[in-house]
Amino acid sequence: MCDGRRIGVGAPGYRGRVTFPGAAPEPYADAPPDAYDDPYAGADWDPDLFAPPEDPDVPPPPMDAAMSPFARAAVVTGTARELPDVRDFTGRDPREVLHEVYGYDAFRGDQGAIVQQVIDGGDAVVLMPTGGGKSVTYQVPALVRPGTGLVVSPLIALMHDQVDALVANGVRAAYLNSTQAPAERQAVEQAFLAGDLDLLYVAPERLNGAQTLGLLSRGRLSVIAIDEAHCVSQWGHDFRPDYLALGDLADRFPGVPRMALTATATPETAREIVERLRLRDARTFVASFDRPNIQYRIDAKVDPRRQLVSFIRSQPEGSAGIVYALSRKSVEQTAAYLAAQGLDALPYHAGLDASIRAANQSRFLRDDGVVMVATIAFGMGIDKPDVRFVAHIDLPKSVEGYYQETGRAGRDGDPSVVWMAYGLGDVVQQRRMIDQSPGDRSYKMRLGQHLDAMLALCETVGCRRQNLLAYFGEQSEPCGNCDTCLTPPDTWDGLIAAQKLLSTIVRLQRERGQAFGAGHLIDILRGAKTDRIAQQGHDRLSTYGLGADLSDQDWRSVIRQLLARGIIVAQGDYGTLALSEASGGVLRGETPVPLRRDALGRSGGGSSRPRKSSADDVAQGDRDLFEALRAWRAEQAREQGVPAYIVFGDATLRAIAAARPASLSDLDGITGIGAKKREAYGDGILTVVAQN
Repeated sequence: MCDGRRIGVGAPGYRGRVTFPGAAPEPYADAPPDAYDDPYAGADWDPDLFAPPEDPDVPPPPMDAAMSPFARAAVVTGTARELPDVRDFTGRDPREVLHEVYGYDAFRGDQGAIVQQVIDGGDAVVLMPTGGGKSVTYQVPALVRPGTGLVVSPLIALMHDQVDALVANGVRAAYLNSTQAPAERQAVEQAFLAGDLDLLYVAPERLNGAQTLGLLSRGRLSVIAIDEAHCVSQWGHDFRPDYLALGDLADRFPGVPRMALTATATPETAREIVERLRLRDARTFVASFDRPNIQYRIDAKVDPRRQLVSFIRSQPEGSAGIVYALSRKSVEQTAAYLAAQGLDALPYHAGLDASIRAANQSRFLRDDGVVMVATIAFGMGIDKPDVRFVAHIDLPKSVEGYYQETGRAGRDGDPSVVWMAYGLGDVVQQRRMIDQSPGDRSYKMRLGQHLDAMLALCETVGCRRQNLLAYFGEQSEPCGNCDTCLTPPDTWDGLIAAQKLLSTIVRLQRERGQAFGAGHLIDILRGAKTDRIAQQGHDRLSTYGLGADLSDQDWRSVIRQLLARGIIVAQGDYGTLALSEASGGVLRGETPVPLRRDALGRSGGGSSRPRKSSADDVAQGDRDLFEALRAWRAEQAREQGVPAYIVFGDATLRAIAAARPASLSDLDGITGIGAKKREAYGDGILTVVAQN
């Protein structure tokens, strides 16, 4: 076992991103494709770290043969750090481990049953929402069972964050990925073979290589955990071909319990996970997908950037948030617009230089009040618990993707809000992208079904949370906290309006062989006097001016909803509108067309309830202490080069402020303070408490 020193990988101040000048290329290509936006790719090395000795004849520093492989690697890289002794948890009661390592007194929900299933040697499929505590369900068994827990994680950034958090709790954790220098990688491999690791994180791409599989076969595995398991499903929203090979782990490592974990799986995706990962005998655990601390809001898109600014300013000052956009151009323009409005906004997408991506992500993780404007690739690799809001200015492609992205908000359990601006252009664009996508008819049908479900969520007149949970097969009551519950939408009979629109489309096609997009059709219906109408003679159509009773925005709402229901379809590169099979029933008056009335600007994108800040849950007399603890935490995080939440979350600081501990023993039992953190930070906490 370890000699009491935990040095090198995962140590405070060591970020696992050192690269030797002139080093040979990485022998195994485990880095995800560019599409997955690895923010650590291409990180620069600092030549000062490798300055040669003044006397080139001086021999290298002596290395004790008894040193751990981490210590030997640390001597080479010059980053040696001493750590306290690490305790061996093999065979311990899992509840004791939970308390000592994580500082929690009891498992939540199904956590205890999942942990026991795996400790007893059984396989498990775990469907649990983001922030529901999935990590604990494989980390605790990995500590209790003999050997090293293998964790398959799809993003390098996520590995780094997880290892940092584990090491901060006194767990012997490391990773193998393409960011490491040869000496580091060798140290990790030697530590694994020596049995000195509790957990080892690898990318799915690496498990396709014979070298890694050979390494794992020479060590002892306690558990195999496949995180983000929905990536194995071609039905799911984030399919990764490298996940398909993970089913072979059952044959390669017989007797090692396997786990598949995901936060986004419909019943169909869950069945595909079981089939492709060969987990037919696994026990399935399905937790509620409900995130009651999240408020869901969707507004009609009018001026999305102005609406976005209004929404952000409705949040507590200093709130961190993520804004999702579909294109790189939109990301950059939106970030620039927010910055011009005085907001601390940064862009993130695959087209940015790797060093810029890494710097922007680092600021987002470490500083308060930063708004990250990003493409959807940013979502999976972020584990920041205090994201207070998530916004979408473009329509997500699926409900699963939407749930995954919005799940970045409120992981700490505090109130958070997710907001989206959604309009006619989104529907037309998404339909066009599906039509133009490569793939066969069945593939396009799946994309269309994903979009239909997303549109149904946007257009529902009922509870949004109820609709969202139903998509994942979970029944629920109206939540009373989403926008449709707080401000029930008005509905109206849209049959006549729909007939006017359909008649215009039919007459243009039959009488003139023409097809147009929404804008021109609205001009005809409203009787607009434009050059184009005059040139085309469309003022002579019998439907010209028949829709003057509705505004331009009202007609856009009608068209958007008819598209969402499939009563009309968008065709070609220009999004011209045409009839569908469902149009006939509407034209004959046989199909009712209830429509929701958009309440434009009813809340300016903001919440109808006052949003709470982190200090609002702290008693008035304890707020000065809470803020002092936050300042102390920020200083600790800066010194160690880690995000503040790696030190302590806000919930722990609130508990400290309420308890006002006077001794180290008083810290025992405060949520989030395990033995390692009590040892590392206890004296500092007591000093802050005594001074406030």
